Amino acid sequence: MQDIIDNLPKLTKDKHIENKKFFTKLKKKPPKQLDYLMQELHEDEFSRTDCLECANCCKTTSPIFTDKDVERIAKHFKMKVYDFTTQFLKIDEDNFFVLKQVPCTFLGADNYCSIYDVRPKSCREFPHTNRKKFQQISNLTLKNVAICPAAFNIVEEMKKRISMSK
Repeated sequence: MQDIIDNLPKLTKDKHIENKKFFTKLKKKPPKQLDYLMQELHEDEFSRTDCLECANCCKTTSPIFTDKDVERIAKHFKMKVYDFTTQFLKIDEDNFFVLKQVPCTFLGADNYCSIYDVRPKSCREFPHTNRKKFQQISNLTLKNVAICPAAFNIVEEMKKRISMSK
């Protein structure tokens, strides 16, 4: 798995222009069954991929923490929202709450999440490849394929299955 993670930035860079063109066309004219296809590709990939072997998302990026996430996690720790926010979070350039540091504070050496049951919504939904109206998150997907080997594989398979010729 580590070899795949190590090669992912180069693979993603090599495919970036191709992927960008593909997603531009996909946004303009998404296939009728795109949501069903994405659900199928997502399920197929994650039947083979074990996130615990990788955890690259947790090691390299921060999720966005919504107000609900912050409240839920602070309650889990029996902390005041302000104290949780001050201890663990900062506001990023897009004005979102994110972790002060990566790798994630809550990631164990065994790649298990210590707050798994109350984790942020963006963690629960990552890499967002089974999301409805998938074509609307192409910019996010372009970022996620560089982080998540499963997302990379899903996008590659999607390109094979969807003909985006003129």
